[in-house]
Amino acid sequence: MAERIPKVLVIGPAYVDMAVKCDTFPEPGKAVEGSGFSCMPTGAGVNEAIQSALCGCEVWLLARIGEDAFGEMIKQALRRFGVSTDLVYLTQAISTGIVVTLVNAHGENRSCRSAGANRVLGRDEIEYAAAEQLIQAADVCLISDGVSPVAAVAAIRTAHMHNTPVVLEARLPAVDRRVLHTIDWSVDFYNADVVVLRFDGVVCGSELGSSGEGDLKLIGTEIIACGAKCVVISMGWHGALVIDRQGYRRIPGIMLEVVDQTGCESAFAGALAACYGCGDNPDMAVKFAVAAETLARSRFGLHDALPKKEDILMLLQNQPD
Repeated sequence: MAERIPKVLVIGPAYVDMAVKCDTFPEPGKAVEGSGFSCMPTGAGVNEAIQSALCGCEVWLLARIGEDAFGEMIKQALRRFGVSTDLVYLTQAISTGIVVTLVNAHGENRSCRSAGANRVLGRDEIEYAAAEQLIQAADVCLISDGVSPVAAVAAIRTAHMHNTPVVLEARLPAVDRRVLHTIDWSVDFYNADVVVLRFDGVVCGSELGSSGEGDLKLIGTEIIACGAKCVVISMGWHGALVIDRQGYRRIPGIMLEVVDQTGCESAFAGALAACYGCGDNPDMAVKFAVAAETLARSRFGLHDALPKKEDILMLLQNQPD
């Protein structure tokens, strides 16, 4: 990662997660005694903005929150990590996005999510003069998973107009080559410089085995054929796949003990955007992102587990050639 301070604009959802620990999940109509409670800001936009800031970037988050205590909690958390909240807009009469999570004694969880103010993040916020000026000035624009297609298209078009590189997180319903026939993306998605591909229900691509990896390569190759410049797919502790017009490459993984996978996707995307914003090529950015994801997975928690730039570089330096 080059020694400069890139400007990163993250566009993504913001939530507050209220988690309660309990021995067992309650049955319908019943209540169980909780053994612990936490309440903290989360959401792809929040987490990725914080990760980019920890990588030494100057970061702005463009998001919507409610005009309530939860929205203020999100803004305070972002400021604590040095993320600008100038484009975190207050929304009257709509609450901040909320996630309520129950975690049982086996570590399993059940969640209920209310999108709240995230539902109204759209084209107007992107095309607002202050946002457009930041997109123009940014070294990279990261569009997080969970942003509406309307907002994502507006951001891609604005960034393209100002020659600002775009890292786009996109999600597909399954790792199956038949899913290619059901993709209904806007053509603008294929103008992103890097597409970070996610799949529903898959935390780590290595869960899929060798046949699943073949499907990943095929899906990535087809997206490149539709016009995308580069597709990146995390394989968890087995590294990542980088697919472009030159073919595909596996970026090696780094083996550390897996402790907690909370926030590992955000660590990957936020670190990738930070490195790519410095002008590094996708392969170098993905190596940096793999190391960030590995460190996040080896620690407990969310924001406290997200690694700093120095930790990432040290881990990479300690890897064999």
